[in-house]
Amino acid sequence: MGSCGTCGDESGGPFSEGRELVQFVMQAHGGAVADSPVPNGGLETKCQGCGESFTLKTFVDTCPKCGGVHAVSPPRCDNADNIQFAGTDFKLV
Repeated sequence: MGSCGTCGDESGGPFSEGRELVQFVMQAHGGAVADSPVPNGGLETKCQGCGESFTLKTFVDTCPKCGGVHAVSPPRCDNADNIQFAGTDFKLV
């Protein structure tokens, strides 16, 4: 059975915060979750780096203004308050 990080000794999980949650979602299920669409067309939010409004359309997405990386985990994607920010120095490769 594959591990999604919610059990065992791995750190992080779907209820992590900040960069830890972003990294967890990026790696979940071999990276397949990160590019999957958030249900119902996404979540309206404001960038936690620059304050720009945008829609988080995939589970890991970036602010169109500053490139700030944000994520939400599937079990918590029903509320924009659960979106986490990786920090101003985190960039997607």
